[in-house]
Amino acid sequence: MKLFVTGGAGFIGSNFIFYLRKAHPDYQIVCLDSLTYAGNLMTLKDVLKDPSFRFVKIDIADRAAVFALFEEEKPDVVVNFAAESHVDRSIKNPEVFLQTNVLGTSVLMDACRAFGVSRFHQVSTDEVYGDLPLDRPDLFFTEKTPLHTSSPYSASKASADLLVMAYHRTYGLPVTISRCSNNYGPYQFPEKLIPLMIFNAVNGKPLPVYGDGKNVRDWLFVEDHCRAIDLILQKGKVGEVYNVGGHNEKSNLEVVQTIIDAVGKGDIRFVKDRAGHDRRYAIDPKKISDELGWLPETPFAKGIESTIRWYLANEDWMNDIFSGAYRTYYDKIFG
Repeated sequence: MKLFVTGGAGFIGSNFIFYLRKAHPDYQIVCLDSLTYAGNLMTLKDVLKDPSFRFVKIDIADRAAVFALFEEEKPDVVVNFAAESHVDRSIKNPEVFLQTNVLGTSVLMDACRAFGVSRFHQVSTDEVYGDLPLDRPDLFFTEKTPLHTSSPYSASKASADLLVMAYHRTYGLPVTISRCSNNYGPYQFPEKLIPLMIFNAVNGKPLPVYGDGKNVRDWLFVEDHCRAIDLILQKGKVGEVYNVGGHNEKSNLEVVQTIIDAVGKGDIRFVKDRAGHDRRYAIDPKKISDELGWLPETPFAKGIESTIRWYLANEDWMNDIFSGAYRTYYDKIFG
């Protein structure tokens, strides 16, 4: 089995590669990543010398380069993690998100059609559903929840999802989609809430919290997410969407306070709220549980403890990102 993992130098993509190396050591993995600001080749340094692993620096929207790589490697399965994913950045520059998240997805699927790939899996987000009210804890996102986006980022991911399903219906492309809740764990780029708060707390910097901090997210440990994607690839029904949630709803304030308690210090500073900030995300993973037997295995208390420990033990990894040193690693390895 040969898998293309796009965006594999990013947070979830790299963790998926690590998961595959343990769960399926016989798989051949080709990692495609353009190494934009959030792609960190240093994260993959332990697998770069593995003969069953190959890294290729490529932009998924570069049609000629993508088709040439497909022709050379002839993958069986493509798992698309590659995406611009930070809401704040999408508000400032929506075009980049459309280029990667929509056009890049279409290029990948065109290559999958041309070279007879047996499965294209699109990694999406619960943000395509919009948000839920804080005073209705009984409401959850299901696969039948209408798409109702709030930011250029979520709109670009919803557009990609619709395109994926259109390729399935029009061309018969064998696709699946997973929509996950907020992931956390090792190797997450420190513009996101948990690693940023850990870094700031350790370094005596203010911990910026949007608005009143009561926005609720459903937190999913990244390895649980990787296991879900693997199950979808093995047993999932072509043409279906699967929601992947952690059943770990926490407000941003709760998460930040947990980090302060673990680190032993931290000064919360409330800042102006993000434009269009969603109030609550909550996923119902009943479909993937009933059909594929998946359930999240990592309670938030256990997952956040191990995550904080990892960042505290890997401060050099974080410091290299903030200093920009991680950007030179590709040149050191590949010249």
